[in-house]
Amino acid sequence: MAASLDLLPIFLASFPLIFILISLFHKRNPHGIPWNWPILGMIPTVIANIHRIHDRITEILQVTGCTFHFKGIWFTKTGFLMTVDPANIHHIMSTHFEKYPKGSEFKYIFEVLGDGIFNSDADSWKNQRRVAQSLIVHEKFLKFMAGAAREKVEKGLIPVLEFYCKNGEVVDLKDLFLRLAFDSTCMMVTGFDLNSLCLEFPEIPFSKAMDDVQEVLFLRHLYPKMYWELMKKLDIGEAKRMRKAAETIDHVIANLLAVKTERLNRDREIKEELHDGGADLITWYMINEHDELDINDKFLRDTVLNFMIAGRDAFSVTLSWLFYILSKNPIILAKIRQELNSITIPQQRTFANEELSNLVYLHGAICETLRLHPPIAFEHKSAAEADTLPSGHHVKPHTMILFSLYALGRMRSVWGEDCEEFKPERWITEKGAIKREPSYKFFSFNAGPRTCLGKSVAFSQLKIVSAAIIHNYDIEAVDDDKVVTPAPSVILHMNCGFRVRVCKRWA
Repeated sequence: MAASLDLLPIFLASFPLIFILISLFHKRNPHGIPWNWPILGMIPTVIANIHRIHDRITEILQVTGCTFHFKGIWFTKTGFLMTVDPANIHHIMSTHFEKYPKGSEFKYIFEVLGDGIFNSDADSWKNQRRVAQSLIVHEKFLKFMAGAAREKVEKGLIPVLEFYCKNGEVVDLKDLFLRLAFDSTCMMVTGFDLNSLCLEFPEIPFSKAMDDVQEVLFLRHLYPKMYWELMKKLDIGEAKRMRKAAETIDHVIANLLAVKTERLNRDREIKEELHDGGADLITWYMINEHDELDINDKFLRDTVLNFMIAGRDAFSVTLSWLFYILSKNPIILAKIRQELNSITIPQQRTFANEELSNLVYLHGAICETLRLHPPIAFEHKSAAEADTLPSGHHVKPHTMILFSLYALGRMRSVWGEDCEEFKPERWITEKGAIKREPSYKFFSFNAGPRTCLGKSVAFSQLKIVSAAIIHNYDIEAVDDDKVVTPAPSVILHMNCGFRVRVCKRWA
């Protein structure tokens, strides 16, 4: 280890030369298989394409038949097997699920998530999933969630949109949706509305800290462990950024849990009311007994953070990309409005979840958004033992396996020659019903035993919000010539804001 650390300054000092070489070789090999450089492996390709890393991965997987061995820095564990072959995904996520846990490497990279459901394996994961599933599918919770989502639209989103309509000002929809998703998810998970969605657009440290965590997590897949540990020890760079973000997250969650505990202890009668009328997830954990779980402060902290990141980002990212796409596809927008007109009258109103459940074209538009712009850009597994994938690739024990969900939606061999086109009709059968695709092909909600528990919740929230905006407002992109691309992150945020003008459709 000491010898390796001695080489680190030399490695860092050589970066200018590396960039010169990268630029020369990148011009000769822009879209083919990356060069496997001495010592550095294929890391220079990442550096050269960091601004478009998701598209570069797509190009590589397209020319390599959906599966590719990425070579990392020599003598480190930064190499991995990347695949978007549906047969491989089905093999790993379903038929041989037990052979492919998240693994210790995943837990090390995502250590900020603690021992929450997304980091756990074996019995810990099974117990957490069993309890979470019993809560999320409960009729009272679903009723609570749908009511909270609609209320946030009526009392949070619409007043802000009305203000921008009246004043003719420009608003950043990316920021707006992030705030809406943050407040809605926080309410669903903790029962508290932190009111980040208001006319003042205040900075919310908790939300900013989660953004920082996601950007650093992307880079942690590329950093050698010794380099990351050195940065932690020196408290510099991305390690310092991660530490500060984690401290903010821990502080906010601790305060929320303290207030929640104090309220429940002060008013015992509230427990009976919550049992009758539904409640947020954390309250359900706190007021019900779960023999298979140790409900302590750390468990609650990890659970809040895991569900907050999953809920907030899936919600906001999907809405942002949906409206960006609709702003460029007026014909598709008109078809959604025609479908909405069949269940309402032409005046401002919001929609109940039950009204939207059978709207096929709206559902197809959301599925297309999730296919082309999946909120979670990567899924990560580790091989517990040697195995051979259906593609013929051999996997050694402890091999890191990455799935690029972004690339999967753009594979011609999976979705056809028109895979780059946005076609809601792709999700509609000849008889006009919603078409279902297997999860190893449409991977946005994971697959197999780890299929997302909140899938139905996510669709309900997305439909409630998108229907209210589409029916009541016209959205016009201001910077129509700006190229909007995915940011280099584990979450598929836009690389910039999405500035629009909002106009009312009804007087």
